[in-house]
Amino acid sequence: MRLNAAFGVVTELRLGLVGGLWPTVLAIWHIPSLLFQPLEISRIFMSHVWDLYGNSVDEAGRDVKKVLITPHAYGVVLDLGAGHGHTVNYLDHSRVTKYVAVEPNVHMHAALRRTASAAGYSEDAGTLLILPCGAENISTILSYLPAPHPPVDTLISVLTICSIPSPQSTISALVTEVLKPGGQMLFYEHVLSEREDVVWWQRFWTPLWGIVFDGCRLDRPSHKWIEDAGGWVQGEGGIWGKEGETEEHLFWHRVGRLVKT
Repeated sequence: MRLNAAFGVVTELRLGLVGGLWPTVLAIWHIPSLLFQPLEISRIFMSHVWDLYGNSVDEAGRDVKKVLITPHAYGVVLDLGAGHGHTVNYLDHSRVTKYVAVEPNVHMHAALRRTASAAGYSEDAGTLLILPCGAENISTILSYLPAPHPPVDTLISVLTICSIPSPQSTISALVTEVLKPGGQMLFYEHVLSEREDVVWWQRFWTPLWGIVFDGCRLDRPSHKWIEDAGGWVQGEGGIWGKEGETEEHLFWHRVGRLVKT
């Protein structure tokens, strides 16, 4: 693996620290008790990073998401790790009845609400629901959604499984308890590479990357975990790569659409 590819994350780490460190320090200065709340510090930091770079991350995956989400998402759509709600811009409003945004970082909710509103989804109209919990909080998610259960037609995960706790059991529970029979899971994730030299560097950088970026890991085979959850219609949809992406990319992406039996 070329060294410039192996060390490409250094620039992104630097940009993240430059964008998020100072406003986070100021937040701690104003509220010193945050020093005893490491998770809250991480979320404050990440909210500032996403303010600066969320749009560019969205733009980098725009072509993929237009093909994956726009023609397929329908009904009640549940967006895992919604961030600022970029996914809502790829939904066909005529086919989507409700946008449910699962986002545990409450510092992102104001931007998320603005994005959804601009796309025509609102809480007043009953077409928007923002849940301040993680993807792993299955019972909380279900408590906000009306019976019958499972309640969701389309489950979307965009660069989210990399950071959720207990990913394999969470994926299984989401598919089993939240996604309707005949519903679909759409995903676009950076995942563990199939090249051993790339894997070594992904595992080398993951501890530091996870500290800086709210638990994000570079070394998760998320696409395989989703496929292994089982209960998918054979021959419907599939899993594929990101066009034009090199194999030695540390952020190696897999894209997929799977339909539940």
